[in-house]
Amino acid sequence: MPAPARPGRLTRMTTHRAAKPVAADPRPVGRAVTVALALAVPAGLGWIIGMVHTLAGWSF
Repeated sequence: MPAPARPGRLTRMTTHRAAKPVAADPRPVGRAVTVALALAVPAGLGWIIGMVHTLAGWSF
């Protein structure tokens, strides 16, 4: 065990550095949003086409 440092003196610093944690994906939500949009666009287009088809059927 090293001796206590005198006042005004710095203690010895260790040279060992802790390992950095593994960085996660900075944008984990991006993939989920892309999938949601990829599913929402065809669903929205299908709904619009269905509404047009319904309204066209009522007008005759």
